[in-house]
Amino acid sequence: MEKDFKLMVAPLQGLTETAWRSVHFRLFGEKQGDVEYFTPFIRAENGEVRARDLRDFTSELNHGMMLTPQIIFRDVDEWKLLVDTLAEAGAKRIDMNMGCPFPPQVRKGRGAGLLRSPDKLSKIADAMSQYIDIQFSVKMRLGVDDAGEALHLIDILNAMPLRHVAMHPRTAKQQYKGNLLLSDMKDFSSRLQHPVIFNGEITTLSDIESLSSDYTGVMVGRGLLARPSLFAEYRSGQELAIKKQEVAFLNMMRNVSTALEKILCGNTQFRDKMKPYWEYAPASLDKKIIKQGRKLGKIID
Repeated sequence: MEKDFKLMVAPLQGLTETAWRSVHFRLFGEKQGDVEYFTPFIRAENGEVRARDLRDFTSELNHGMMLTPQIIFRDVDEWKLLVDTLAEAGAKRIDMNMGCPFPPQVRKGRGAGLLRSPDKLSKIADAMSQYIDIQFSVKMRLGVDDAGEALHLIDILNAMPLRHVAMHPRTAKQQYKGNLLLSDMKDFSSRLQHPVIFNGEITTLSDIESLSSDYTGVMVGRGLLARPSLFAEYRSGQELAIKKQEVAFLNMMRNVSTALEKILCGNTQFRDKMKPYWEYAPASLDKKIIKQGRKLGKIID
């Protein structure tokens, strides 16, 4: 177990928002002290930063945690609007989304769509020099259709002042399915001059341990939804028994449901918000509990 190995919570739209983050930090992150959380992407609409996205970053429930806002953008003008707004809101670190595989975003040139726009990225790289008080990072994929697309951006990425690059070793076309393109990931990493964070299909302690010698850290999203204790287990060097992993998941769900019931209106809205979390319930968990969670959004003891 490498103490300097970075542990990062990936941004997942509709899931790793304030309620989930604040609970996870309280139950599993606060004692570690070095877990970094990222907001789901913050976007611009009609020339303004979406207010609800900004609130997800500025909420008082985020205080105490290491939280980095992530932005999604299609050009340097949108990028500047988002960076200026977040800097005014107090951000010292900003992550740039160049990996979202959602087709509507890609078609509009945002997320992974930016991998096909080296000219736009060059302008953004130049604009970074104006923000000496902001530390930037990138989350990206290997390409849209072709895993070699990221290689064409190496010089631009190396020219950017980046803390790290978090790479999900798939193309946008693959979404979250298919094999991880590990040889392409190795090729990319060997040419990059920035620290590389591995993102994708990390669900166990052995997954993390196997990556610790080749990468600066890991960024985990879906794996933490299913096993919220994963980072705490890694830092302690002690793997929890299956039953205790289940208890950790259920404790997380109880606390998230309590947090969401305070801010959502009506049972339907609450159930719709909670149901996706139950899709990540451990396979070993009692099926009756999972069914109840999916139907009601919470556990009735």
